[in-house]
Amino acid sequence: MGRIFGTDGVRGLANRDLTAELALDLSVAAAHVLGEAGVFADQRPTAVVARDPRASGEFLEAAVVAGLASAGVDVHRLGVVPTPGAAFLTAELAADMGVMISASHNAMPDNGIKFLSRGGFKLADDLEQAIERRLREPWDRPTGAAVGRLGDSHVGVGTYVRHLVDAIGTGLEGLTVVLDCAHGAAFEVGPEAFTRLGAEVVAINAEPDGLNINDGCGSTHLQGLQKAVVEHQADAGFAFDGDADRCLAVDATGEVVDGDQILAILALASQAAGTLRADTVVATVMSNLGFVQAMEAAGITVVQTAVGDRYVLEAMRAGEFVLGGEQSGHVIMSEHATTGDGVLTALSLAARMAGSGRSLAELSRVMTRLPQVLVNVPDVDKSRTETDPVLQAEVAAATGRLAGHGRVLLRQSGTENLVRVMVEAPTMAQAGEVAEHLADVVRRTLG
Repeated sequence: MGRIFGTDGVRGLANRDLTAELALDLSVAAAHVLGEAGVFADQRPTAVVARDPRASGEFLEAAVVAGLASAGVDVHRLGVVPTPGAAFLTAELAADMGVMISASHNAMPDNGIKFLSRGGFKLADDLEQAIERRLREPWDRPTGAAVGRLGDSHVGVGTYVRHLVDAIGTGLEGLTVVLDCAHGAAFEVGPEAFTRLGAEVVAINAEPDGLNINDGCGSTHLQGLQKAVVEHQADAGFAFDGDADRCLAVDATGEVVDGDQILAILALASQAAGTLRADTVVATVMSNLGFVQAMEAAGITVVQTAVGDRYVLEAMRAGEFVLGGEQSGHVIMSEHATTGDGVLTALSLAARMAGSGRSLAELSRVMTRLPQVLVNVPDVDKSRTETDPVLQAEVAAATGRLAGHGRVLLRQSGTENLVRVMVEAPTMAQAGEVAEHLADVVRRTLG
């Protein structure tokens, strides 16, 4: 069996790759592994289970709940809640584990399962590998009163919204914002949190029907948000993905503010407030070189990790840092969250605007993005990305040509069957030329 867990849990085409049977078996194995790892307390273990609105989440939730209960775990179903909300509520309800059923920004036919440990933290690689090894092993099944019990929690959304409001601690009166909820898990939480803090809210793509999640909207399709911000003469717009663990922004003119710019704004705000521990921010290798340069100019150290917000969080916990994130819009503020939180990120940006009296466009100018081109190459043998000698020679040659003025990064996707080719260069034309050349080499050598 090949590796099941990817960069962010188990993900695939629902009912084809990710079946009810696999979801049930994974949940049983997770209950066993987490129990032996000391996550469970002495009493009967408890779990919270949440999902995004996609249709397949309904049968996968049923399978996950069945697996956990059959292994003797009491389960609290949260219903439709963002991933960061599930993480927060895992800790808030003192559950021994959490499960989020979502494929994040992927199209509706996909789905995924993310496991969370006590405290709402994503699992480390060794625990995921242990779960894979324990799949479908023989086990002693509890019977009678030892089986798990099920219940529905009706306080999840309200408790999470109160947490978000309390974390911001300042009003947003006078701001008009557009929220693109991607027909996803933030369709209630996002508008409610902004409204409670006094902002005028225009919500778009906030009517999930199980089939329309991420469909031409949200953080991967910003055109609708850009148009709405300009039409409503809003101060800013914020776009979430399907499970609302990421956020991208649009300023009042319709210009996109990406995750690097967002992280830079929040890092400088935290530094000015004296709350940026060790004057350090954690980012990934995908962060734009312009972000690194801007942070260095401000006296802020950048620690870079592999792609994936859990790796960002691991580095943050190891160094006791309080802020980290990804170019894609995952931003972790560890004083308030254990994972990327799109709504919290949007609220924090809005609070920075309100507190400073500066527009989002002005704030985003803290860094200058180096022209960057990202080409996704599908349907290749991505496992040979780092070992193929021809490909590696071409990467080395391109890196040499850009030395001191740009960079090249090739990586295999952890969630999809493709290789990502990223090139930064002094001009967009040069970045595009190098990226397309390397993409052709990937197709020839790995195809």
